Amino acid sequence: MSKGREGPAAGGGAAAVLLRYLREQNRPYSAQDAFGNLQREHGLGKAAVVKALEQLAQQGRVREKSYGKQKIYFADQEQLPAASDEELRSLDGEIATLSTKVQALQQSCRQMEAELKDLNGSMTTPEMAREVEELRKDCASCTEKLERIKSATNHVTPEEKEKVCSEQKLYCKEWRRRKRMATELLEAILEGYPKSKKQFFEEVGIETDEDHNITLPAAV
Repeated sequence: MSKGREGPAAGGGAAAVLLRYLREQNRPYSAQDAFGNLQREHGLGKAAVVKALEQLAQQGRVREKSYGKQKIYFADQEQLPAASDEELRSLDGEIATLSTKVQALQQSCRQMEAELKDLNGSMTTPEMAREVEELRKDCASCTEKLERIKSATNHVTPEEKEKVCSEQKLYCKEWRRRKRMATELLEAILEGYPKSKKQFFEEVGIETDEDHNITLPAAV
């Protein structure tokens, strides 16, 4: 930054501007922050800001704290006028009002985030249009299949169905009876057989339902 740029508020002028600014804002600033906030309005250069802040700190008019390589500056609280009880009550009221606003905004943000989550999980309009088209095709296919079934001439009558079910029950009952008889007979033989059950079945050539993954239907 050129010296001409620092001239209007250099020296004591820069210190006065910075002291007033730190007291009005009453919050900490680095030299870079103060320069960025004041350069346009007061024509301060960065070198002038750094020098003025260091002078104010040496004079005890502002406080300085170092955090690593960075320094921050803030108004000396003991030099600021004490707030009256009325001002403190007013500030407490402002804090309460702002806290209420913050809570309302946080609640609103949570609601909007939940809404956004729902929307992100929902289908888009083009996706819904494609889904509707697929459902229409499925519906048309099912309707066509139903019409073919209705128009068929080889329907099974209730009597025929009852006959088939009765025969199935009869055959399953006989299957179950014969399997029980065979099991009892084989167990009797195996009591005096010197080898394992598996070896006996292999020698005799017996195949079980389980060998062919066949399950006897449950009794109704």
